[in-house]
Amino acid sequence: MTMPPSTLASDNNANIQILLDVLPKNFSADETVSVRQACELAAPFYADKVELTNTPLLQHALGAATILAKMNMDCASISAVILHALPEYLKDWQEQIKAGFGNDVCELVDGISRMEQIRQFSEMGNLPGNESKKGDQAQQIETLRKMLLAMVQDIRVVLIKLAERTQTMRHLANASAEQQKTIARETQGIFAPLANRLGVWQIKWELEDLSLRYLEPQLYKKVAKLLDERRADREQYIADVLTLLKGELSQANIQAEVTGRPKHIYSIINKMKRKQLEFSELYDVRAVRILVDDLRDCYTALGLVHNLWQPIPGEFDDYIAHPKSNGYRSLHTAVIGPRNLAIEVQIRTTEMHQHSELGVAAHWRYKEGGKSDAKFDEKIAWLRQILEWKEDVADSGDMLEQFKSELFQDHVYVLTPQGKVIDLPKGATPVDFSYTLHTDLGHRTRGAKVNGNIVPLNYKLQNGQRVEILTAKIGAPSRDWINPSLGYLQSARARAKVRQWFKLQNFDEHVAQGRTQLDKELHRLGITSVNQDKVAQRLHFNKLEDLLAAIGRSEVTQHQLVVAIQEEMPGKVEEAKPVTVRTATTQSPPRGVLVEGIGNLLTKTAQCCHPAPPDDIVGYVTRDRGITLHRKDCPAMLRLPESRRDRMLEAQWGREGDAFVLAKVRAAK
Repeated sequence: MTMPPSTLASDNNANIQILLDVLPKNFSADETVSVRQACELAAPFYADKVELTNTPLLQHALGAATILAKMNMDCASISAVILHALPEYLKDWQEQIKAGFGNDVCELVDGISRMEQIRQFSEMGNLPGNESKKGDQAQQIETLRKMLLAMVQDIRVVLIKLAERTQTMRHLANASAEQQKTIARETQGIFAPLANRLGVWQIKWELEDLSLRYLEPQLYKKVAKLLDERRADREQYIADVLTLLKGELSQANIQAEVTGRPKHIYSIINKMKRKQLEFSELYDVRAVRILVDDLRDCYTALGLVHNLWQPIPGEFDDYIAHPKSNGYRSLHTAVIGPRNLAIEVQIRTTEMHQHSELGVAAHWRYKEGGKSDAKFDEKIAWLRQILEWKEDVADSGDMLEQFKSELFQDHVYVLTPQGKVIDLPKGATPVDFSYTLHTDLGHRTRGAKVNGNIVPLNYKLQNGQRVEILTAKIGAPSRDWINPSLGYLQSARARAKVRQWFKLQNFDEHVAQGRTQLDKELHRLGITSVNQDKVAQRLHFNKLEDLLAAIGRSEVTQHQLVVAIQEEMPGKVEEAKPVTVRTATTQSPPRGVLVEGIGNLLTKTAQCCHPAPPDDIVGYVTRDRGITLHRKDCPAMLRLPESRRDRMLEAQWGREGDAFVLAKVRAAK
């Protein structure tokens, strides 16, 4: 049943007022008016429109704006998320948004549109190693680059997208079962790790819990029920623990806020799976958090906790001395508390807590006149590095691999001899370490010491170890380093550097070979002039020299090259003249073979199956003998590996009067 317009308008006004009521207290009257105007501009365009979960689009936008408001985001971010869908429904949206809300909001809306492209990366985990065409992969990498650029240029774009996805997940129950699974997988695979990498734990936990609810509903319900059944006893237990802690901290003259810490179902299930424990065996279902004023009080409070209760061996982590890759800082410990029950304790400063909950949201800033914020820059440095590394590496697949690695992998933190902390992917080796410090250092690496002891170059580094690299004055990387089975390199960037070194060693020779092959191909096609730079661009190379080197390394096939030339000179490639082909059959033999659009090629019939008219045939491009014609049912063709099937061409016999005379061969579609 459709609601009358008056009712819809009333509901919209009520929802808008709810948003206005939760706007940050430091908003000026003009900023509040601006948010209301954004709602009023969007409302008529969003009427009768729904979001992925069948939630009215305006309601969805207002919900996402409310999440941002509670994160104390700025007026431009809140206005932008309200207007985020306007480009779909308004032609001159840029002019209208600039006129009404300024260039800042307009750029944010544009950035949100580009961030939509992040969805395609939820299913591209195998892309670097698959057989996708170079052009397709290059296009996807360029999309990734633009997306990262939008993220780095203004990190608020990411926060807006995360808030919008959180609002979607809160109403996912309204979507179809298939949509629920798809959206939940996408959320768990991309958005939750992105929130984690940027340190926005407030959103990370919610996205993880909500996605798990739809991906593993039975397990989710089981753990939720177990938590609920023991809630009253657990809450009383935590209350008793808080009373004891507050008393101890007060006697030590430490100002502290002590609270029970909510447990997230996703983290509980994750720990059960990782440690193969039953719910009853988990120690951290009971957890408290201590917030203090300064760093010294953190360690003093830790001493009081360990003095009060016996610590559990192996369950202490100092994320203050060694922060996580997303900047998270805190002390974690587990102790045997009252009634001989295990309890987890987290200790941090109020500032650390703010950063752990909001991550980069605690550091957002206007682009105009904003002062440099070192902590903010650290949190998005990994994004900037990926963009910079695109210029360093020739293989765009390495950029994609690095993005996936940075987003999803755990990290280890090791020290240089000077005490500088270096962030590396889990499983990194001394060779990864040296390439992270400097490319030349990596090339010259010949040995390594860890905590003063000589270790193999494929040794897996651990948190807190001090690493010293032993080098040669002049050196080069080993080909063994890029052999994945030998385990010398874990970092995508380091692998890219080694591959690039080997590619450049014979670059001039490969360019010369490629030039010769290209000239031969143009001569064979009967082409006297073509814009070779344009041909290179069609094959997604920035420079002609790069294309020539790739041809010389056999990375570009003859077929790819011919297609690019044809696209650059449509209709101008000379037709091939028929070439005589002799067969061993007694039937009317074909007097020639025509290779359509490719030119004169050496051709022959296969000796394995002896094709002759009117057999169904296919062409096969050999490396040294031109095109060979086979019968379609030829066992050799049927057994052909997938990696060589791109060398098969469609073919058929032609006719001249009543006699078969030609085979027409063309690139397979």
